[in-house]
Amino acid sequence: MNRDTGWLKSTRSSGGSNACVEVRFTDATVGVRDSKNPDGPRFSFTARAWATFVGRVGS
Repeated sequence: MNRDTGWLKSTRSSGGSNACVEVRFTDATVGVRDSKNPDGPRFSFTARAWATFVGRVGS
């Protein structure tokens, strides 16, 4: 079975706001996009690169 979470809004976004980052986890990548522009540019990371980024930002 392939994993695909669909786009998930950040838990740190305010209730009715669409001004946040959304992420999507699949078997191959972690996608990131701006919720205000869902059809706009997206970033794609390997799971390892994403974990490194989150680990450093969260410090």
